[in-house]
Amino acid sequence: MAISDSDISGVLGAYLERYPEEAEQLSEPLRLLTQGWDFATRRSFPIHVTVGALLVRDDTEILLIEHLAYGITLQPGGHLEPTDTTLIDAAVRELTEETGIDSSQIFPVSPTPAYIEYGKVPARPEKDEPEHYHLDIGYSFTTDRAEVGRIQESEVSGAGWYPLDLAERLVGHRIARAISTPAQAG
Repeated sequence: MAISDSDISGVLGAYLERYPEEAEQLSEPLRLLTQGWDFATRRSFPIHVTVGALLVRDDTEILLIEHLAYGITLQPGGHLEPTDTTLIDAAVRELTEETGIDSSQIFPVSPTPAYIEYGKVPARPEKDEPEHYHLDIGYSFTTDRAEVGRIQESEVSGAGWYPLDLAERLVGHRIARAISTPAQAG
């Protein structure tokens, strides 16, 4: 079954239980989720959900990609597909598609996201997308031996392992969450 707004609300609720100090900055997507807009579809405007994957190797480095459309270094991630059934599985799918990493070599740190960010995305006329917002839901994963495989050249120009301190300077505070997210049963 496809991801529903109710599924997204449940994940957002679990996240805010862990990080209640972020409730104010996520108040607008919370409000919009009650209106039944089908946030899982990329064609939902002015807002839709994307997922991200923070993959840490040996507690010393993190996997980042060079994003073609935005021309910046980011964590792997992207839009949901109609076949996705959970947000965490969608994050794994995006990670493996973009980097060629073998999914059997990665392990979730927690079923609760490590970060949720709400931000404006510029218009992309080539994709017939007006300026809109992403509710980016990112999960933390760990590995001890995963290696980059064949990258998804239509979306990524490169992928590699970065020292955590450099990655945080490039990508921001969500990198710290990749290594500080407490493991959780469930």
